Amino acid sequence: MLLIDCPHCGPREQTEFVHGGEAHLARPTPDRADDATWAAHLFMRGNPKGWRRERWRHAASCGRWFNLLRNTASGAVGPAYDIGAPPPPIPEDATAR
Repeated sequence: MLLIDCPHCGPREQTEFVHGGEAHLARPTPDRADDATWAAHLFMRGNPKGWRRERWRHAASCGRWFNLLRNTASGAVGPAYDIGAPPPPIPEDATAR
């Protein structure tokens, strides 16, 4: 079980949250993007091993979205930060084990 520190409510169990995918994605310009560009934006994601920046929503409490650093290999959870805030640096143990 992951313990996620909601920036608005404090630490809670993972079951209270909904994963929203990769954070900091640039959305294509609607009037300039063709179907292939939109399909790539909506469905094609990397699945890297190690630290990544993700979007999460605290569904069981405040309902607010925020970003979170999480290690997909070890299950470690890094700092949470507000949407629109600059992302924190990747932790020094960046190599996934």
